[in-house]
Amino acid sequence: MNKTAIKRILILLVLIVGVALAIAYRDQFDATGIVRWIEAAGIAGPIVFMLIYALATVFFLPGSVLTLVGGALFGPVLGTFLNLTGATIGATVAFLISRYLASDWVEQKTGGRLKQLKDGVEGEGWRFVMFVRLVPLFPFNLLNYALGLTRIKLSHYVIASYIFMLPGGLAYTYLGYAGREAVAGGEGTIQKGLLALSLLAVVVFIPRVIKRLRQSPIKQDEKNKS
Repeated sequence: MNKTAIKRILILLVLIVGVALAIAYRDQFDATGIVRWIEAAGIAGPIVFMLIYALATVFFLPGSVLTLVGGALFGPVLGTFLNLTGATIGATVAFLISRYLASDWVEQKTGGRLKQLKDGVEGEGWRFVMFVRLVPLFPFNLLNYALGLTRIKLSHYVIASYIFMLPGGLAYTYLGYAGREAVAGGEGTIQKGLLALSLLAVVVFIPRVIKRLRQSPIKQDEKNKS
């Protein structure tokens, strides 16, 4: 067995153990516990938060809880930056793990319609990443690994992920911030709550716009053919 095979087996074992532990202790992964960890870290809190977010993404833990906590702890601006950065780091690690472990095998075994689908995804490149980040058709954590099995450029994947996760990240971060303000009885609670709902409405509406934009060229091609 060569060194590459040993490395792949070790990485796979770490991933399996990590996911198993995440599933076993999933009930303890709540807002209260996360806040306690961040506060105990002191000035290193933001870095610890991003590390937790990245690990959660790799090991299939829910990011929605972290996004809300990020908004509550760090506010809408810094919170959005930390949430997006942590999520993107985790998504990139998952992407690279998948590519390192199985992309060559998938390349050899893929054929027929599956190959056509894979070729189509790779042909769109960053545009496909944009679409799946704005239109959540697949679970976020699983999607990161799935995209690693394609030949999409790493730079396109990272940049497109960071940019096009921004609308959802901003909306849910602000929701966490507004929730904290409401609990604390801060000023302008109603206005902040309405703004949070407005941002969420925009995020819900974006997928419809994207789908229509993607369908328009197809319909135009059908008209030209007829």
